[in-house]
Amino acid sequence: MYILPVPRQWEEKEGLFLLDYRCRIAVEATVTEHIYYYAKLLQEDLEKQLGYAPAISRGESSAGDILLGINSSLLEEEYHLNICREGIYLVSGSEKGLLYGIQTLRQMVSQAGALLPCCEIKDYPGITNRGYYFDVTRGRIPTMESLKALADKLSYYKMNQLQLYIEHSYLFRNQSEVWRDDTPLTAEDILELDAYCRRLNIELVPSVSTFGHLYKVLKTKTYGVYCEAPEQTKEEFSFHDRMHHHTLDVSNEGSIEFAKKQIEEFLPLFTSEHFNICADETFDLGKGKSRELAENKGIQRLYLEFVKELCEFVIEKGKRPMFWGDIIAGFPEAIRELPKEVICLNWGYAPEQREDETKVLFDAGAVQYVCPGVGGWNQFINLIESSYKNITRMCSYAHKYQALGVLNTDWGDFGHINHPEFSTTGLIYGAAFSWNREQLEFLDINRQISCIEYGDSSGKFVDRIAVSAPKSVFDWWHVVMYKEYGNTEFATEETVTKASAANEELSNLKRKLYAGLTSMKPEKRGLIKAYLVAVDGMILFNNIGASIAHGKYKVAGEAKKGLAAELEYWFYDYKEVWRTVSRESELYRVQEIVIWYADLLRTLDC
Repeated sequence: MYILPVPRQWEEKEGLFLLDYRCRIAVEATVTEHIYYYAKLLQEDLEKQLGYAPAISRGESSAGDILLGINSSLLEEEYHLNICREGIYLVSGSEKGLLYGIQTLRQMVSQAGALLPCCEIKDYPGITNRGYYFDVTRGRIPTMESLKALADKLSYYKMNQLQLYIEHSYLFRNQSEVWRDDTPLTAEDILELDAYCRRLNIELVPSVSTFGHLYKVLKTKTYGVYCEAPEQTKEEFSFHDRMHHHTLDVSNEGSIEFAKKQIEEFLPLFTSEHFNICADETFDLGKGKSRELAENKGIQRLYLEFVKELCEFVIEKGKRPMFWGDIIAGFPEAIRELPKEVICLNWGYAPEQREDETKVLFDAGAVQYVCPGVGGWNQFINLIESSYKNITRMCSYAHKYQALGVLNTDWGDFGHINHPEFSTTGLIYGAAFSWNREQLEFLDINRQISCIEYGDSSGKFVDRIAVSAPKSVFDWWHVVMYKEYGNTEFATEETVTKASAANEELSNLKRKLYAGLTSMKPEKRGLIKAYLVAVDGMILFNNIGASIAHGKYKVAGEAKKGLAAELEYWFYDYKEVWRTVSRESELYRVQEIVIWYADLLRTLDC
């Protein structure tokens, strides 16, 4: 039996409890608000798992029932779950904790069925805010169904915050030039998702770029006037440049007004107490139109003044501001000049991420969230082992330095090529290690995730995927950089040998995925196609990378043309999988790259 996050106290006892079809879910009379929704959630899950749905009642319980109640002596998010022969008793300090207890019970039923082992669990989180940050800008804009499914998953693993990263992917008024070629989220989408999240005890926090990372906005004729680097407005789209050139010109008074209007329009859609202004990676600041101002004041001062004014504006609107801490970590003493309400989002994604920034910000008096990453950007399949190392380290720093929260990030650099579902393992790492300071070993937690999330009776699913992820010899970053800049750092004498060996292992993974289909939950088997398509993409691009590695890979012309056709057939399947969870969004940009390579393969010299 596994439970994730692992409970703080979990005492096994003798005996079994039978979840009889005649039992009831009895809600104490003192419990109000969302409890019927939570009881209904449990009821529907029991029907799905067992084939029958216990009735929901209010008031006294009888032997064999599931009793849900409030105990005011417990913490708000604390729950006690007692499973004995006579019944199931779940109490909490609030309805938030009751939901967490219900999620624990759901996980137990999914593994043990109607005969539950008797036990007593006492549990509460170590970190107050346990969030997930999902990029819905740099390639994929999710369907509403997939966003709600994400909220369900976050709740299942006891997370309580969600942020969607917005640059240009929301339908802002008077910005049709920005979103005219896209499929943006609308105000109604946000309102619907906010209400859905709220019922699951998830705070949907608004997050919108207001300083840097405004590439598409600043390339328009309407808003290009606010761009720090005017030459960038005239250049063709580039995935690489989108990550590096995108900053507002602080010397233009219209820039701060533009940012405030973004906040003013977006903020009322959310019931959250927070607002994330982002303000990260302002690479161009002081190097273009604001150069003269920077020479007088200094780039750090320009950054601080702009961020401070935006934070004060957010506070005036009754919200608590957040911003990314990568810039201010270079001069952390400036934290004291910002309003005391400000939360600094301290990110770092390296497998061996150092402790320095977290300690420096702590010593400077910053209120901070620690922000690891799930390792999916620029990859067909997430780098699972790297993300495990990163998330365990960053969560340990969060506990050590008393961080207010952990915000686990899922970025979509260069078109968000990976299927969002592939980030689930990293999501669960973040949930587990922000809740409980004690960390499971890599193989141990992977086995538990395989069982709980995927219903994999072999317990090997996650490990199989983890082994495949590093097998991209010509990964998506290299794919894009070769097209945009002719970057050939991938083209070494070892490329051909590495590609051949990697593809052999990837082909072996495909066989294992097919063989393991029947050991997984039926509802999870559809995900296998997404993995198979991703693995085929890795194999294809490994072959393509080898084919163009300075002619070292001796492939006949017809074989290259065959590879081009293979790529085009593969992309047909890739688009089909994309559309199961995402709107069209920037699929066309990924398509442009695929077509470019297909054409290249047909023209390469033998």
